[in-house]
Amino acid sequence: QVQLVESGGGLVQSGGSLSVSCAASDSVFSYYVMAWYRQAPGKQRELVAEITVDGKTTYADSVKGRFTISRDNDDTTAYLQMNSLKPEDTAVYYCNMYHEKFRRQLNYWGQGTQVTVSS
Repeated sequence: QVQLVESGGGLVQSGGSLSVSCAASDSVFSYYVMAWYRQAPGKQRELVAEITVDGKTTYADSVKGRFTISRDNDDTTAYLQMNSLKPEDTAVYYCNMYHEKFRRQLNYWGQGTQVTVSS
C-alpha cells in the first residue's frame, strides 16, 4: 500500500508564499500522475494542479500564474509552490497519486495539510 505524507502547510499573510510537499513511500511514484487538491470549509474538494509522468502540468484557473507543481522522481516527492497567496486559497491541501490507466484501482491520497492565508 502506497503512503503519501504531506508537509509544509501553515499560516501565511496575504501576498506571501508557501510550499507544500508530498512524499510517497514507493518507487512506483515515477509511473503515477501527481495532483494537488484542496478543500475549503463548506466547499467541495477541487483540483488545484496536476503533473503527469512526463512532466506535463495543468492548473485550476484560480491559481494559474501563482502556483507551480513539480515532482522529483528520485526523491519520490511532489511539490506545490504557492506564491501571491490570497485568503481564498485557505483550505486543506491534499496530495493525490494515481495511475493514468488504472485510476480507479490505483489511486492514493495523503492526509492533508492546512494552509491558512490571513488578510
